Amino acid sequence: MKLAVSGKGGVGKTTFAALLIRSLDAQGKHVLAIDADPDANLAAAVGMPDANKITPIADMKELIFERTEAQPGTIGGFFKLNPKVDDLPEALSARLGHIKLMRLGGIKTGGSGCICPESALLRALITHIVLARDEVVIMDMEAGIEHLGRATAQAVDKLIIVVEPGRRSIDTAVHVKKLASEIGLQRIAVVGNKIRGTGDETFIKKHLADFDLLGFLPYSDALIEADLEGISSYDTDSPAKTAVKAMITQL
Repeated sequence: MKLAVSGKGGVGKTTFAALLIRSLDAQGKHVLAIDADPDANLAAAVGMPDANKITPIADMKELIFERTEAQPGTIGGFFKLNPKVDDLPEALSARLGHIKLMRLGGIKTGGSGCICPESALLRALITHIVLARDEVVIMDMEAGIEHLGRATAQAVDKLIIVVEPGRRSIDTAVHVKKLASEIGLQRIAVVGNKIRGTGDETFIKKHLADFDLLGFLPYSDALIEADLEGISSYDTDSPAKTAVKAMITQL
């Protein structure tokens, strides 16, 4: 099962992804977690030890040069568009239980879609992970789908967009769905987060009526406190864990 998680910053996308990853691990699944959002720290949310010491792949200049035969930070010129990446998930992942986690990092030159060695390596890695790996893959994306090419998008089993009751969050979900449809990704679902009651559920159902609704996560002070204290969302007593397990069954 290959899942990508997207959504506007601050909606709880990484918290949901971490709950999903840890819940699957608890079920004995082998999970490859990909932190593809430069502004998030999925490792800390999952509960990885020394999460702040995990080096993003985009910052591994020697590796990028070795695999692409071009210096990171350069744009244009000649470099390998299909560098060897099949050994990287085993070699570079941080580990916790059955979970392997890789942090992609951000491209600092020309945007995430730049024609540069870093982008070539990350795209090749994502393609390998989605098309060739046999474990469960959970990708915590930016508020978009920049890391997905057409081939990988069509192989993703589900794009899950996390939303909260709010206009900007709804607008982001509509935008992400439009981007996904342009590269052939049609299997899209929505998860409502920070739900305070039936009014919030009704708001999301009304404004995203043409989306597949996977479920709702209740508003939880425990999750907010866990985030502030640097504790994994899975290691707190929150009703969200039960809700996520139900979503896994549905998936």
